[in-house]
Amino acid sequence: MDYEIMMNGIVKIGQYAPEFEAMSTNGKIKLSDYKGKWVVLFSHPGDFTPVCTTEFIAFTQANEYFKNLNTQLIGLSIDSNSSHLAWLYDILQRTGVEVPFPVIADRSGEIARKYGMIASNVSTTETVRNVFIIDDKGVVRTIFIYPLNVGRWIPEIIRVIEALQTADCNKASTPANWIPGQPIIVPKPDTFSQLQERNKEIEQNKNGVSWYLSFKQSEEECTKQLENGK
Repeated sequence: MDYEIMMNGIVKIGQYAPEFEAMSTNGKIKLSDYKGKWVVLFSHPGDFTPVCTTEFIAFTQANEYFKNLNTQLIGLSIDSNSSHLAWLYDILQRTGVEVPFPVIADRSGEIARKYGMIASNVSTTETVRNVFIIDDKGVVRTIFIYPLNVGRWIPEIIRVIEALQTADCNKASTPANWIPGQPIIVPKPDTFSQLQERNKEIEQNKNGVSWYLSFKQSEEECTKQLENGK
């Protein structure tokens, strides 16, 4: 068996996120503490490093956006809790930015291995830049993996959460380059009679390309729920 597969968990989209309990900069936390909320669990290679510092500042500056989407940020690295605290204090002293979300001290690497955050071909001692978007039912919905030397684009993480929540509420899909407020994709017809009806709707409303690709606006109730962070 490949060493990395043996040592690292294989977390996949659609499965329940593995539970964990760990010490963090906000005290002991468990993933299940956030049941009913969406969670962005992200790993970083190390404290007092330049790219990670810019990311933590960017995540903090976007924290209100995540809160409005009923989403909790949780950071993680294999550094100690003392190191995390010293680093976050240094960020505060130098930039005035106070990191509000918990940062897990995964000293044993147990959580990192469980989630596959250590890429042994890159480093056996640092977590790469993983992002796990976990929904309010505890299911992994999206996974991003960035290399050690490239910082994350925070607006894309926010956009994906908004897209997932919009698609879920409307029982629909979002097209390429979708941003909030734009039309969403209507599910395809299941029968030939529905196909014919769909083509009539497209001809009348000019809201599609063909029976298998048509659009609509998000339902009003869904829009209200998203605006209220539900």
